[in-house]
Amino acid sequence: MTNIPIDRLNLPVEKPQHEFPGGWKRYFSFSTDHKVIGIQYLVTSFVFFLIGGIFAMILRGELITPESDLIDRTVYNGMFTMHGTVMLFLWTFPSLVGLANYLVPLMIGARDMAFPRLNAAAFWMVPVVGILLMASFFVPGGPAQAGWWAYPPVSLQNPTGNLINGQVIWLLAVAISGVSSIMGAVNFVTTIVKMRAPGMGFFRMPLFVWAVFSAQIIQLFGLPALTAGAVMLLLDITVGTSFFDPSRGGNPVMFQHYFWFYSHPAVYVIILPVFGIFSEIFPVYSRKPLFGYKVVAISSLLIAVVSAIVWVHHLYVSGTPAWMRMFFMLTTMLVSVPTGIKVFAWVATVWGGKIRLNTPMLFALGALILFVFAGIVGIMLSSVPVDVHVNNTYFVVGHFHYVLFGTVTMGLYAALYHWFPKMTGRMYYEGWGKLHFWLTFIGTNLNFFPMHPLGLQGMLRRVSSYAPEYEGWNIIASLGAFLLGMSTLPFIFNMVVSWMHGEKAPDNPWRAIGLEWLVSSPPPVENFEEIPTVISEPYGYGKSEPLIKERGIGV
Repeated sequence: MTNIPIDRLNLPVEKPQHEFPGGWKRYFSFSTDHKVIGIQYLVTSFVFFLIGGIFAMILRGELITPESDLIDRTVYNGMFTMHGTVMLFLWTFPSLVGLANYLVPLMIGARDMAFPRLNAAAFWMVPVVGILLMASFFVPGGPAQAGWWAYPPVSLQNPTGNLINGQVIWLLAVAISGVSSIMGAVNFVTTIVKMRAPGMGFFRMPLFVWAVFSAQIIQLFGLPALTAGAVMLLLDITVGTSFFDPSRGGNPVMFQHYFWFYSHPAVYVIILPVFGIFSEIFPVYSRKPLFGYKVVAISSLLIAVVSAIVWVHHLYVSGTPAWMRMFFMLTTMLVSVPTGIKVFAWVATVWGGKIRLNTPMLFALGALILFVFAGIVGIMLSSVPVDVHVNNTYFVVGHFHYVLFGTVTMGLYAALYHWFPKMTGRMYYEGWGKLHFWLTFIGTNLNFFPMHPLGLQGMLRRVSSYAPEYEGWNIIASLGAFLLGMSTLPFIFNMVVSWMHGEKAPDNPWRAIGLEWLVSSPPPVENFEEIPTVISEPYGYGKSEPLIKERGIGV
């Protein structure tokens, strides 16, 4: 596959309209440079990550004692709803899209995304979503209180009687977020299919690109279902339709199908790019070629395919027929096969390598360890008897957070440290990075491991008070949450001070193999003075094979 100029794609594709880079003000503008947009995504999403983290610490402050004595129960309901919503729709999705925005064109030898203006428009919807959700705290009745899943009939309740209420604002925000993500998915898929450098066939693409490609295919097929469900629920609340209202002949379980048909595959939309991060980092810091490159690449597509037939395991206790339970139990377990292939390949890559335990490698290894634990627990939850036993308990919360925080957030930290020199032209401070890692790793386990025994003992989630026998584990979990909150401080200090005063970074400080490391740090506006021609597979550590024609790089 060769790189096709944008003006010859036979598509209504826009030509890049880039401003000359200079100064911090460009990050507050309607830029069409994919690198600026990527950093806009990353910084904006991190701000909301801090907000969602504050919500979490308030929740854990309430749960440190059995009595509901810190905040009102209604406030608690709104707080856990907004915590989940912010962390998913304003942190994990946008941060990973931002990283992909920055890296994918550089990794495939393109000058920009296929649709630069569409790219910018998709980003500017994210602050709108954030403003709407934060504004819902100030409407009568406060923010939505039905959880980030918004199941009817709870989400249909409107005690205040106002047309503009927290649940309506929540649904508008989710719908706008869905439109933004669909726009981004169209852009990524088009860019990866049509704009790869000469010589870069599919099996010469970096695995991060494979992961992004697979994740965005899931977005294209799954997001319309969630968006449609959100719109139908909005109509039920505002104009009196009865799609999901059981008192008027609607079917509330149908909303669960709309929601989970996308929202469980959405876990793979989030986790696949992190798998790609692992595949980029482990070979660099082990100085070994990635084990089983082609099999790992194909496994990303297999995960995308199988993810479309697992959603009903969230509905085991929703009147699901026995035959359907059995089918979806098997398909949910099946996801572990391509995932296990990846884990085996990463372990084989690291095994026997010349490992450098700097900050990116520590975060990647820590995230992999936590993911393996989450995967074991996930296999347990795929089993109908276990899932029925721990349904709606803290066991599910613990598993979910080992995936979403232990794997995804720590994987994101690994990526930010790894590509920080490329993005900023500065080196970060290694000591602060390692302090950040240990605080995060310890805090994660203290916070989320106790939720598993709590769930097995029967403690329900979404409650602000509980039986006194659960207090011990809850104290440990809350202390872990506060430690996680503190762990962000060395990260913020490191990023800000390093960006302003850090040592100047060379173009390739890690001696890594990849097109993004062949350009200056930070990259020029159009990325490449001349589009490179790729002549070998990635990850050729120790092979002494050049990556591109006439410009071979040594390892």
